[in-house]
Amino acid sequence: MDRLWAPWRLSYVANPKPPTEHEPCFICAGLADAKDRENLIAWRGEKCVVVLNRFPYNNGHLLVAPNAHKGQLHELDDAEILEAQHHLARLVGVIQDMMRPDGFNIGLNLGKAAGAGLPGHLHWHLVPRWNGDTNFMSVLADTRVIVQSLDEFYTYLTKRLRDT
Repeated sequence: MDRLWAPWRLSYVANPKPPTEHEPCFICAGLADAKDRENLIAWRGEKCVVVLNRFPYNNGHLLVAPNAHKGQLHELDDAEILEAQHHLARLVGVIQDMMRPDGFNIGLNLGKAAGAGLPGHLHWHLVPRWNGDTNFMSVLADTRVIVQSLDEFYTYLTKRLRDT
């Protein structure tokens, strides 16, 4: 593997610019509102929430987040960590049974530089994956094809979560 050394970039990395605009937290806004369907909240736990991703990478893309607005993993208490992991484990089983994916991507992006679209409220992504789900549309057109509406998936998922 080749490496390109650029030590002059250290000042940029070590002294990042503060954010210029405060974006509202859609997770907190959804939790404060009773309209779960409209806010795509599929499950409310004592410490964590399950939300459908409004801009999914794939069918069944879910977010698991603490109810409290915390942006760093070390800010979570043991109960929040435990409940989040329980939700993720449960959701893997439910989605496996519902959709029969060949695998899952489960991840947590900490900070904007790591890809967090909502860096102030940490959340895990659970993305079902199928063999061959990256096709020519993704490769050539930078476009994902999602074959099920969020509304239809919400109905299907919330029924399954209530029944299990």
